[in-house]
Amino acid sequence: MHKDIEKILFSEQDIKEKVEELGRQISGDYKNKNPILISILKGGVVFLADIIRALDIPIEIEFMGVASYGNSTKSSGVVQITKDCNIDISDRHVLIIEDIVDTGLSLNYITRYLQGKNPKSLKMCVLLDKVGAHEPDIGMAYKAFDVPNEFIVGYGLDYDEKYRNLPYIGILKKEIYQ
Repeated sequence: MHKDIEKILFSEQDIKEKVEELGRQISGDYKNKNPILISILKGGVVFLADIIRALDIPIEIEFMGVASYGNSTKSSGVVQITKDCNIDISDRHVLIIEDIVDTGLSLNYITRYLQGKNPKSLKMCVLLDKVGAHEPDIGMAYKAFDVPNEFIVGYGLDYDEKYRNLPYIGILKKEIYQ
């Protein structure tokens, strides 16, 4: 798998340091609020696992699945929920944990959908932001890294269900997916 990576953007240590920083910030912001962290499957699971270990406050976790890519490297433009949130989030503080914001379609859809369930607050924590690939008004309360508009894999992100287990984040060689 490592030979398929064109360039490493963020090392395992870079990610660990940023997750610890985000954990301190989130813990401070959500002290005494018992937030629900909703991880977006499948890519957000690795990020969620590290974030919850970096928190020193009571939390609950939940999962949602959405699809907009299928087996393609580009969004289809159509977002569908493949696994819904199974707990009542009304009058609760909710933090969405997302691996990457690319076009922003999925995150906008999820945000509108969850707002309809009347949470007390709803914010987003994003691992990677493809700045310039989406509308600038996506409100991310927490963001780890900006990335170029390239095909990114590792640390939960995949291509064709591969590379999720890489401990770093890198750019996949074009010849792998073209």
